[in-house]
Amino acid sequence: MGVAVLKDRTAIVGIGQTPFARHLPESEKTLACRAILAALDDAGIAPAEVDAFASYTMEETDEVEVAKAIGAGDVTFFSKVGYGGGGSCATIGHLAAAVATGQATVGVAWRSRKRGSGPRPWTNTSAQLATPGQWTRPFGLLRPADEIGMLARRYMYEYGATRDHLFNVALACRNRANQNPDAIMYERPLTREMYMTSRWISEPLCLFDNCLETDGALACVIVSAARARDCRRRPVYVHAAAQGLPAQHHGMVNYWTDDPLSGPAWTAARHLWKQADFGPADVDVAQIYDAFTPLVPLSLEGYGFCGRGEGGAFTEGGALETGGRLPINTGGGGLSEAYVHGFNLITEGVKQLRGDSTAQVPGASTCLVTAGEGVPTSAVLLRT
Repeated sequence: MGVAVLKDRTAIVGIGQTPFARHLPESEKTLACRAILAALDDAGIAPAEVDAFASYTMEETDEVEVAKAIGAGDVTFFSKVGYGGGGSCATIGHLAAAVATGQATVGVAWRSRKRGSGPRPWTNTSAQLATPGQWTRPFGLLRPADEIGMLARRYMYEYGATRDHLFNVALACRNRANQNPDAIMYERPLTREMYMTSRWISEPLCLFDNCLETDGALACVIVSAARARDCRRRPVYVHAAAQGLPAQHHGMVNYWTDDPLSGPAWTAARHLWKQADFGPADVDVAQIYDAFTPLVPLSLEGYGFCGRGEGGAFTEGGALETGGRLPINTGGGGLSEAYVHGFNLITEGVKQLRGDSTAQVPGASTCLVTAGEGVPTSAVLLRT
């Protein structure tokens, strides 16, 4: 895809979501359809006009069922992106490319999960393990938290990052969730004492270093920039999009590479900024994937907001808070709003650039949204 083809040629014109909760009674399909219909209503577009879909390979509800249930017309583009949390922004990139090149006219991206009340994928010990799980789970790395715990320990050893730096990440997300009535952690403050005395999940990661387990669904609608001008809401343009799978990558631990601490974010970032008319210093607000707190300093480095090894120190002095150097995860993120494989970071980015976030950054006109660091990933730059 040539740079000129994608840049600002498409826009997100509708967003929708269901409530978030530890348990919702509806099925994942029902939740998906509710979020999609809400997004279409937000855009003022009829379901029959939808001709493109994008979601994740880990999404249980497929586009065939969604298309029938919402009343879509003929569908001419559909894709699914792998790697769970790494796929969120790629769904936007795929639809933007499809619309910009004439493969489709109205695209819908979505994610629906019942992770709060549903099964945990790593609890099935009888399943045939895919690589790299064959080389990690038999030796005790059973959960994503265990793998990121290893990566965090290496990062702390190499660069002197501390638990206070991780607390800064958790606190910034919680403070924003405290302002967001839709967040699981709304009006539930976090203190340093609570953080430092909480139980270990996988040392050095404590309870508050881990994302929530949530039921819920979200969706967004993408159309051409020309059509976007006639939709109900202020368009938010897809300025650039990228995916990243670095050479010799090996799961979240990434320890078969020469440099485990420069992961997929670095690969995605190089391609993303190459396409863009602005750089990291020009980003007004960022929605950085936060399944675990250490992913934020690693991503800050990967996307060029600070130098190698400086991600921990970057969090100091309220840098991630509203009014700081780089306000992040202004809806609360995966740590404190809801964990829906990062899709809420996309919709929050749209809210910021529309000017209607619950923790609005004054005058925000550019937003970086990232997907999961540690897995094959993606990112998108949004602008007004």
